Amino acid sequence: MLKKRLLTPGPTDVAPEVLIEMAKPIFHHRTPQFREMFGRVQEGLKAVYRTKDPVVVMSGSGTAGMEAAIVCACPRDKKVLVANSGKFGERWAKVARAYGLDVDEVITEWGTPITPEVVAEKVATGEYGAVIVVYSETSTATACDVKAIAEIIKPTDTLLLCDAITACGTLPLETDAWGVDVVASGSQKAFMLPPGLAMLSVSEKAWAVIDTIDAPAFYLNLKAYRKSLAGNDTPYTSAVSLIRGLEIALDMLNEVGIEKTWTRTALLAKALREAAKVMGMTVASQSPSDSVTALFLPEGIDDTIRKVLKNSYGVSVAGGQDGWKNRVIRISHMGYVDPFDTLTVVAALEYALRDLGQDIEIGAAVAVAAKVLADWK
Repeated sequence: MLKKRLLTPGPTDVAPEVLIEMAKPIFHHRTPQFREMFGRVQEGLKAVYRTKDPVVVMSGSGTAGMEAAIVCACPRDKKVLVANSGKFGERWAKVARAYGLDVDEVITEWGTPITPEVVAEKVATGEYGAVIVVYSETSTATACDVKAIAEIIKPTDTLLLCDAITACGTLPLETDAWGVDVVASGSQKAFMLPPGLAMLSVSEKAWAVIDTIDAPAFYLNLKAYRKSLAGNDTPYTSAVSLIRGLEIALDMLNEVGIEKTWTRTALLAKALREAAKVMGMTVASQSPSDSVTALFLPEGIDDTIRKVLKNSYGVSVAGGQDGWKNRVIRISHMGYVDPFDTLTVVAALEYALRDLGQDIEIGAAVAVAAKVLADWK
């Protein structure tokens, strides 16, 4: 019998406390009980997002949230700049084109994010109504400098739409202080829930633009959500059980403190990266995200390692996509994880590489990771 350990970058593991809450009898969403709960959830979300503004919660994946932001907040009379450094940046360009927007897609090499300098040059023309960036590109485990990009965009009329689906709750994010207009997240990442909820913070600057757009959307129309938010409610049937779990997950995150969570996430990522060097693996990204690490596999090793990890050692990790398929594994540091999860995945990697014929000194990489993790607080 193997204990299963889920270390994929979404869905991530769900805490027992959250599972227990979601297993309780369901109640009707059009009640004071729900509105009181949703009000508490709002306060918890604001603390994680570091915003004073209400946070839209909709039933759907993170893609639904980002699509809502794109269709509702991108002006039709200007271009939209989309930073594409991986599969999700590519997706947002496709979504924008699906709604007939004039898309300028800046494509960078995988593992290399768009630079603030490129954004500054584009925005200075005055041709752009919105800029869409992926804070943590999950497909390449690459982070961009959202803070610097926001500083460029904040004094302009342009909006900054940020996919923070694998960033919110793991990477430093100061929504209001930086001036990020729309921040999207998903329940199945740092929020320690099953897939099914999308969450969006929307700035006053963004709402002013949204009010000028007749968006071709019904369920994803953000104006409907703003109207319901005023009464601590949602416009359509709420995912009651997921929102109940979200309240518990937010309590857990905020009990630790979001700044400490950022620090802890970075430490887990550092421990894995240092251990990977000992095992002959290198970090794939030129600008690594701390929420998920992508590692190039040693020469002679392919995606078979994932089967060995799962079937022999109970550890599930993600593989690479497109040109990185069979070359990369991706391991999560989000949500319900601690140092012992990281030590476990390092040990499992040592065993799996040995099983696949690599000359591995068992315990050497674990020792390196353990030394880094001694700073855990």
